[in-house]
Amino acid sequence: MCEYYFDGKGKAFRPMIVVLMARACNFHHNSSGEVQANQRSIAVIAEMIHTASLVHDDVIDDANSRRGKMTVNQVWGERKAVLAGDFILAVASVALARIGNATIVSVLTQVIEDLVRGEFLQLGSKENENERFAHYLEKTFKKTASLIANSCKAVSILACPDPKVHEIAYQYGKNIGIAFQLIDDVLDFTSCSQQLGKPTSADLKLGIATGPVLFACQQFPEINAMIMRRFSLPGDIQRAQEYVLQSGGIQQTTYLAQRYCHEAVREISKLRPSPERDALVQLAEIVLSRDK
Repeated sequence: MCEYYFDGKGKAFRPMIVVLMARACNFHHNSSGEVQANQRSIAVIAEMIHTASLVHDDVIDDANSRRGKMTVNQVWGERKAVLAGDFILAVASVALARIGNATIVSVLTQVIEDLVRGEFLQLGSKENENERFAHYLEKTFKKTASLIANSCKAVSILACPDPKVHEIAYQYGKNIGIAFQLIDDVLDFTSCSQQLGKPTSADLKLGIATGPVLFACQQFPEINAMIMRRFSLPGDIQRAQEYVLQSGGIQQTTYLAQRYCHEAVREISKLRPSPERDALVQLAEIVLSRDK
């Protein structure tokens, strides 16, 4: 069950960033781009934490497809899926303990706390329209960006003792992570199910208002009532989709993602030039232009 999602079909986006960040920070500190064994372990742990959260998310959302195939909960049932997610997290925790660095343990366990808090934020919605966007961005940070930010920070701590470098790594990961999720939220409206490997408009079906919907509210205030009832009435989802596509919601969300990517590039450019640093700059472009 645990091996089911580790089939090489995912994007491996997180471990790729973490390994590139490790090399870039190593080169910045001592002109060697070699990855230490402990840094590689962090890349593995990051992907395990992420995958455990997917297994649990699919149970919470009662999702039936992920990465183009049936979800763990569909194949084995909810109870076993919960336990499988717990087991992946347990194995990741053992690997984290083996690194034997209390600071690293502290940085990466923060991710697990953020993931849980982010899920709670997603289950609730703000009644105050002005607070809604801040709530959405906080949820996005906790559910998606915290893992990338803190994993990047962890490998930078192993690379060099300079707190400025740790902050650069963290800020790059945070900004790229938020941008990644914003584009994901755009693709939920613009991509077809086959490309994404999961059903489109999934968030609306779960009663979740993401960036494109929140921006569309500015032009179509009637969406606010739908958000409060979590798109539960017949026709709500269809109408919300139409409003989003008629409004500038998709363009505004994409523009916001561009700003986060720009900030990520600004941060990483503070490191000494290296092929890995340049690859992290390019990755910001890839995040914006992806279609799945």
